[in-house]
Amino acid sequence: MSARSIPLPRLRVPAARPVAPRSPHARRRLLAVLAVAGLVVATFLIVRESSLVAVRDVEVTGVAGREGERIRGALQSAAQDMTTLHVDVDALRTAVAPYPIVKDVRATPDFPHGLRIDVVEHVPVAAVGVDGRRVPVASDGTLLRGSNAKGLPVLPLRTPPAGDRVPAGQTARVVAALGAAPAPLRETFSKVFVGPRGLTVRLTAGPALYLGTTERIAAKWAAVARVLADPSSRGATYLDVRLPERPTAGGLEQVAAQQQQTLEAGATAPGAAVTGAAGATGAAAPGPSPTDGVTP
Repeated sequence: MSARSIPLPRLRVPAARPVAPRSPHARRRLLAVLAVAGLVVATFLIVRESSLVAVRDVEVTGVAGREGERIRGALQSAAQDMTTLHVDVDALRTAVAPYPIVKDVRATPDFPHGLRIDVVEHVPVAAVGVDGRRVPVASDGTLLRGSNAKGLPVLPLRTPPAGDRVPAGQTARVVAALGAAPAPLRETFSKVFVGPRGLTVRLTAGPALYLGTTERIAAKWAAVARVLADPSSRGATYLDVRLPERPTAGGLEQVAAQQQQTLEAGATAPGAAVTGAAGATGAAAPGPSPTDGVTP
């Protein structure tokens, strides 16, 4: 068989349409738009650095303590070189870098001449013994040199830290654990140490807290708050939350026994009324039954 050629269809490529030349009117319109945009940008750049919007009234909030006035002065001085259209927050942070108590700085301009600066301070959760002195420390391990350590539980350090933070290790973990406690509870801490039952916290007026390790610390603090809020735990000498799902309050049996002894002593005292079988008036109420622990 002889091969027969099959005719292929011809493809027609459409001719390119000629581009119509842009009219002089369109070019002038484009140039006018670009000129106006450039003028607006240039005007803004000039105005934002001018005295028309210079910062004159600076309000600083969030600072307290012995370094408060120095921090406020440093921020006010740095802000005087700014305008409300060009606030340099990095420059404000640099101005307060010598003060470890400052955690962050936020600025809000108030056009045309006002500037509000909010200072976020570190919260000291304990104090560490450094070179015979007590230095407050924040929950992230930042050493707050220059701040007041009064009333803070002290954590001894064997070697002074070389930098501005507590070195990684047990002390840093304990500091982080204390920082996770609810603020109202943290204010009652009087002593913190690692004992036979792990991390132990003593309160100024209340039971000792046995937390064990620093693992699951949020759940342990939540368990402490629940037990302390339970009226049946009142008078406990310790709270054991090493297993946060099974917290216990101990020492209640001693409190109950003392209350029972007090009631019995009052009932047998001369002139005291004693309850008879018929239920005589003036009887002493029976004391609560002893319990070994409380599980809220």
